[in-house]
Amino acid sequence: MLSLRRYRHCAACGALVQYRVPTEDNRERAICVDCGQIHYENPTNVVGTLPLAPDGRVLLCRRAIEPQRGLWTLPAGFMELGESVAEGALRETLEEAGARVALDGLLSVLSVPRIGQVHLFFRARLLDLDFAPGPESLDVALFAWDQLPWDTLAFRTVRKTLEHQQGGGAALLIDTL
Repeated sequence: MLSLRRYRHCAACGALVQYRVPTEDNRERAICVDCGQIHYENPTNVVGTLPLAPDGRVLLCRRAIEPQRGLWTLPAGFMELGESVAEGALRETLEEAGARVALDGLLSVLSVPRIGQVHLFFRARLLDLDFAPGPESLDVALFAWDQLPWDTLAFRTVRKTLEHQQGGGAALLIDTL
């Protein structure tokens, strides 16, 4: 389980923080004992795509980094400040798979409270078949649905998103894992 108490020192002045409920709030926050700065801790967004080739095959990346090094995943990663979820998904797909895609709508929103993350995956169309592994990928490959490496998928959010698409994926999947 994720520890919700991640701060020890104030990011503004460096003094120690205490966890308590601020006036007119409803949950504990890290509050600086010197300057009074309140530090809000919020989930991290992971954004990515489910890239589909014109023949329906799925593009997956084999991870070159931990966690889950060597396992297969959809191209995805942490959203950066200053970008939209769509921009982040496009950037991550290019960075991890060297793939250019057009987004076809949001496919899944998966909350993972135990690690403080929200995963958002877009359905995407490959614009061409010119792709290559980026620095965080050992390999990238297209898989027919009946050949997906289900036993070596890196993350439950990836599995859930693939299962949703395989089942028709007509509506937006919103779930908690």
